[in-house]
Formats: sequence, structure tokens, C-alpha cells
Amino acid sequence: LGRPGVDCYCQHESGAAVLQLQFLINEGALVSASADDALHLWNLRQKRPGILHSLKFNRERITYCHLPFQSKWLYVGTERGNTHIVNIESFILSGYVIMWNKAIELSTKTHPGPVVHLSDSPRDEGKLLIGYENGTVVLWDLRSKRADLRAYYDEAIHSVAWHHEGKQFMCSHSDGSLTLWNLKSPNRPFQTTIPHGKIQRDGKKPESCKPILKVEYKTCKNSEPFVIFSGGLSYDKACRRPSLTIMHGKAITVLEMDHPIVDFLTLCETPYPNEFQEPYAVVVLLEKDLIVVDLTQSNFPIFENPYPIDIHESPVTCTEYFADCPPDLIPVLYSVGAKHKKQGYSNKEWPISGGAWNLGAQTYPEIIITGHADGSVKFWDASAITLQMLYKLKTSKVFEKQKLGEGKATAEIVEEDPFAVQMMYWCPESRIFCVAGVSAYVVVYRFSKHEVNTEIASLEVRLQYEVEDIITPEPEIIPPFPDASSQLPSLKSLSGSTNTVACEGTMKDSIPCLSVKTRPVRMPPGYQADLVIQLVWVDGEPPQQITSLAVNSAYGLVAFGNCNGLAVVDFMQKTVLLSMGTLDLYGSSDPYQRQPRSPRKSKQFAADNFCMRGLSNFYPDLTKRIRTSYQS
Repeated sequence: LGRPGVDCYCQHESGAAVLQLQFLINEGALVSASADDALHLWNLRQKRPGILHSLKFNRERITYCHLPFQSKWLYVGTERGNTHIVNIESFILSGYVIMWNKAIELSTKTHPGPVVHLSDSPRDEGKLLIGYENGTVVLWDLRSKRADLRAYYDEAIHSVAWHHEGKQFMCSHSDGSLTLWNLKSPNRPFQTTIPHGKIQRDGKKPESCKPILKVEYKTCKNSEPFVIFSGGLSYDKACRRPSLTIMHGKAITVLEMDHPIVDFLTLCETPYPNEFQEPYAVVVLLEKDLIVVDLTQSNFPIFENPYPIDIHESPVTCTEYFADCPPDLIPVLYSVGAKHKKQGYSNKEWPISGGAWNLGAQTYPEIIITGHADGSVKFWDASAITLQMLYKLKTSKVFEKQKLGEGKATAEIVEEDPFAVQMMYWCPESRIFCVAGVSAYVVVYRFSKHEVNTEIASLEVRLQYEVEDIITPEPEIIPPFPDASSQLPSLKSLSGSTNTVACEGTMKDSIPCLSVKTRPVRMPPGYQADLVIQLVWVDGEPPQQITSLAVNSAYGLVAFGNCNGLAVVDFMQKTVLLSMGTLDLYGSSDPYQRQPRSPRKSKQFAADNFCMRGLSNFYPDLTKRIRTSYQS
């Protein structure tokens, strides 16, 4: 990811998981280490990134890589505890290997575990710090091929970070502790803290916490250093979300994340490891998102993300694409979207600014609308290379929240995601917007720049197979869904229980699947619900899902249908104009018996009617065919 609009995508053909990535800083190249124990050098300076070199390890498993700034040597640590050195230009092994037994001293017989950390000393690139899983750290002198220093700690190490002067380093451990070591006295750490451990009353050391998976130690010229780490929370908070902790001087800030943390990286003013680092932001890669935290403000706000990473925050259930929209539309949607965006974003520019891109000559406004499983609708500006979110609408807000265990809740026809958006209609000129949801409803929205406080108008429509009234050649017609519960297993409890019993005799079976809010609702500027149209249960049969939707904003009409029929609603007057069963639509005579008016002579009419009657005589099995096709 570079500046907004700049991104590229590469895939390892092996399909192996990616273990680690290392940029060749300012060179436009990248090293990747994958789980099949291969190293790859990617060239990012071409339009489509490609692999220049690959190197496969056959006898050893790669666990950690490190490429110092402006160095031509790539250090590769393995599961056996050995460290190999690869020449980055030729991409072949140099033959120099730091064997684990040489590194840790002959007096210790036990294997130190895999290499979990490698880094060069900020003061001297000829010195390599090697961290082993069991808690051993070795500072290896590459020139004299011997260890300068060995430090032992009885907790497993997860990561190591240097102070920029190269006299101290910090380790993070599996018991939630951070240890700070001085090169002059490697016998024991001169500081040990468990940042999230509770202090015990009897003066014992604080209780241990979850492992600190990664720590970064960044210095500032004019303030205390930053210590940033992931993990390390206490075990007693079972429900705590994944967190990033920022320690700055005496202040400890815990930033809770919506998803597990994969990795994080501190952005600093300098690439040189021996200067004051001056950190200004932290990039945190989460399982389903990427966030950047602003370190320059004391409340650590996050930057507003210009990439559409959260497009599948709730699964996308339908999409619509519009080109050549009126030119004022994108700014208008953006301005209402910006007003109710979350407060508390950083006021600085997005800090990731690599790459360059130029807009093509033929830019015209394009908008993509996505409907989601949770009932939300997002409008995206697709004119540039990336999708930019303009505006988000929550269609579920027109309905009451379902309280579980109520008798009424049995009217629902879908248990999961009852607000999922199935179809959308948008007229960019009139800005009328319409959605059809999975629970057999249609909502008509109007656009307004002003906040209103109003009740939501609602209509209920019956669409059923009125089989009894139709005179057909076949009196033994059966309704096409004789038993809804056989079609939809989740309806067994619904179709004959509460609804029909409560209201036998009367026609009170006409209840919709969801209940629209009855009290006045505050609607912010943007899209405001104008009318909710719901299909209702009929004689204990649930309404069928809406399968087609059409809107004419000039006439103020919305038409929608399902397998049982078609309805046309006037959303200006908020009245149902037409509601027809499928059999009516395909029947030979007009069920509403409206004579069309026309300047033509009446003889012509008689002929037309005769023609229609004649057709229905030819096709007496038409209704039967329709019925069977729906059953199949």
C-alpha cells in the first residue's frame, strides 16, 4: 500500500503462507520469507511486481529474517537455532553460518530453541544480536566469529528491540514481562516490568500475564522514549479485546482493537538505527483491517483510512454501479457522510505516501453502492483508482430491535440477518433510493440536507394466491406452496402456531415480519426513510421474499413482486394502487375489469377482447403450467 490510489498485489505461486516481509528501504524491492522455507526477492519498480530471485532451504526451516538498512547481507534464522547469511545482490548463501552451539557456549548442554530475533547493533553493523526462544540472547561479532556477550533469562523470548545508542536492548517475554538489558552487565536485566501485572500485596513480583508478542523501543530527542507492544494483558480479563499498549514516560495507554493483531510497525522520522528515532505513527495490521495511530497527539487518535479495507465489514449481499452521475452528487454525498463520521480522527494527512499515480484523462463520476447482510448500505466514489467511501446508511434503523423470547418474534421469516439488503434501486437525478430486504419489505428513501424528527410512514400489502375466486377450467387447483414448512425448515414453528391461533375467525393474520418504529425518529441529513412497505403473513403462511423491484421517481411509483404476485405503490400519496396475485396476472381476463379508454372505435375493443378470450381457450393449461413451474 502506498499513497491513496497506489497499491499492488503479488501472490506466491506455491500458495505457502507468508512468514515475514522486509523492504530494501528506498530501493523499491522486498524480501519475503514463506512457510515452505523459501526466500524471494520482489522487484517493486515495475508496474506488475515480479520475483527476481528465489532461494529454497532444504534442510532447515526459516523462522526469522533481518536485513539491516543499506546492507547487502540478509540474516536468516532457523528452527534449529542456526543463522545463515545471504548476499542480497546475488541471492545466494555466503557460506557463513553461526551455529547454535558455537553461539551459546559449550557449558550449556540444552538446545536454545529456534531463532526468534535477529538485529544488528545500531552502533556497529559488525555485531549481530541473536535471540533464541528459550530466553538466551547472544551478541555475535561477525568479524572475529565469536560471541561478545551472552544473556540468559528464564522466560521464553518473543521479540527484542534496541535503544538507538546501541548500549541497551529490551526483550519481551511469554509471561507478559519486559526486560531491559545493559551491554556492560549482561548477568541480569537492570529493569524488569510486567506492565499489565497486578502488584501483589505481600511485595512478591507482579502476577504473570499473557505473552507480549512484539515490542518496539523508540527514542525521542525532546521527550521520553516510546515503548509499544502487542499482547501482555492480564489473564483475568477474559473478555478483553486484542490490544496495543503505548508506554510513554509514566503514561500507559491501551488501545483496544476490533480484530486480532497480526503485526504492527512504528513509523519513524529516520531509517538510520543509530539516530533518535522520533516515532510519529504506528501501523497496526489486524485480521480484517489496517489502522494507523497518530503518536504526535497525546490521546493517540487514528488516521482516517483512505483504503476500502472494510468493504466486507458486513458481507456484501448486492451491488449496483452508476456511471455519469450528476457532477454535484459525489460532493453532496461526501458532505452528508462527513458530518456524521466518527469524531476523534487525527487531523493530519494519511502518513503512508509512497508511489505516484496520475488520473486518466477520461475521469467521469462513477458510484458503486453495496448492500450488506446487516442492513447497511454504503455509497463509494469509484471515479479514481480506489473506492472511497462517501456515505453509509443503516436501513435497519427504521425497525424496532427484536427482543428475543417475545411471542411476536415468531413473525420473522429469517433467523440470521433479518435486515440483509437484497435489491437496491437508485435514481441519481431525483436521488430517490429504494431497498428491498430479505424480510419481505421495501423502504423508500428521500435525500435531504436537513435533519428532521418525524414518524416513519408504513404500508402493509397482502400478496397471496387467491385461488378460490378464479374461474378456471380446472377447479382442483391447489396453492403452489401447500406447506411452507417443507420449503423452509426454519418455519416449522411459525406456520401454524401463534399467528393463526390468536386470530382465528378474524383476519388478524395480516402481520408483517418486522415492526416499524412508531415513535418519531431523529433522522440526520442524508437519506431519510419516507415509506416502509411490508408484505404480511396470510392465513398462517409467511410472505415470500421480494424478487423484483422497479421505481419511477417521476410518477412517484414503486413496483415490486415475488412468486405470489405484484404490487404497485404510490409513495407520494402513500397508498397501494395495485396488488395482484400471479394467477390474476396470467389470467385471461382483467381481474380489475377496468375498461381502457382510448380514442379508437368501440368495435376495435370488442375484437381485442375476443382475441384475448380466444387465446385463453387455446391455452387452458396456462395456469397449470405457471403453478408447476413455481413448485419446481
